[in-house]
Amino acid sequence: MDEIKISQEKLTKLGWVATATSFLMYIAYIPQIINNVNGDPGSSIQPLVAAINCSLWAFYGIHKKKRDWPLVIANAPGIVLGLITFITAINQ
Repeated sequence: MDEIKISQEKLTKLGWVATATSFLMYIAYIPQIINNVNGDPGSSIQPLVAAINCSLWAFYGIHKKKRDWPLVIANAPGIVLGLITFITAINQ
């Protein structure tokens, strides 16, 4: 199989597009948080696992020799909103 060559510039742009879509994915927790607060709690396990996963990826991105800021930024909202979703789901 032939290797696909991608320029560093295109790869950087792809990283930032992926960052934006990840950010939007975690913003999608906001309606669940509102439902949780309004007494209609959803699952607490998925957002907790997402928060743990995002924490691991952010830690990895920060501690790489050359920091991977798109990776860190993409996972930051998952940590915060995943934990908020988890906490509001179990506090019912």
